[in-house]
Amino acid sequence: MNKTIKVFPPGTVANLVCGFDVLGLCLHEPADEMQVTLTNNRQVIITSADGYNLPSNPALNTAGAPLLEIMQQLNNDTGFEVVIKKNIKPGSGVGSSAASAAGAVVAANYLLDNIFSKEEMVSFAMFGEKVASGVKHADNVAPCIYGGITLIRSIFPLDIVSIPAPPLFVTVVHPQIEVKTSDARQILKKQVLLKDAIKQWGNIAGLVAGFMKNDYELIGRSLEDVIIEPIRSILIPGFDEVKKKSKDAGALGGGISGSGPSVFMLSKDEVTANAVKLEMHAVYNGIGLDHHVYVTRINNEGVRIETAP
Repeated sequence: MNKTIKVFPPGTVANLVCGFDVLGLCLHEPADEMQVTLTNNRQVIITSADGYNLPSNPALNTAGAPLLEIMQQLNNDTGFEVVIKKNIKPGSGVGSSAASAAGAVVAANYLLDNIFSKEEMVSFAMFGEKVASGVKHADNVAPCIYGGITLIRSIFPLDIVSIPAPPLFVTVVHPQIEVKTSDARQILKKQVLLKDAIKQWGNIAGLVAGFMKNDYELIGRSLEDVIIEPIRSILIPGFDEVKKKSKDAGALGGGISGSGPSVFMLSKDEVTANAVKLEMHAVYNGIGLDHHVYVTRINNEGVRIETAP
């Protein structure tokens, strides 16, 4: 008999400025909505609930590719039907592809009586990220599945560490332009100066230590990227002004969310986060660019499952 589950995979912020491909955090909003049905027909059927031109070929779909890997491991007649409502716009920089991939595997795992560990679910979801960007990475799917802040110490073999953090508010502005992850990767430097690498390592270690010690000042000092941001920020209109005015308004710091174009800022309290929101509005209204701003918190749950009453 077919079984159906509804899940809400949330947006994520990858890299956290200095932690390229190794750090990520889970947001409360925005979140996609997915309905996944377990069938005894060995195929994956993908349907868009809101008109997005999602690939119907599961091998080319960020939700479908992980499900195909699950089916291959099961090696039986199991299949899946997936209906996706994309509240996280593709190319937004807040983990749209990861939400589809993570939502699919969490739903599938629940329907299969939770036979996979979180780490195994991340390994499946990474096939969806490969569809989106051409390479496997886990800095979005890991926090989406685990919740909270995650450190991906290694991909081969997969080694994920959950990082405790103090209460933090996150302000995210999404300029209404698209930056494809694959394109944003292609413009990066192929070589890095040793002095820049050393500074980056120090910032990553400082940021993780700041989270674990509840040291807001250390978090703020460590939110610095000397390798990726100077290059990718040229793709984001108003980036430098948003960053400066947000910090002037009291934000601890922040930067590009994933590959952009979204920009995130961390704040100690909601009052500051809302002040940052006003500054972000002012910058993009000033240059006449349509945009959305979210004020949210770190989501320690990850993908939310809605069971039938």
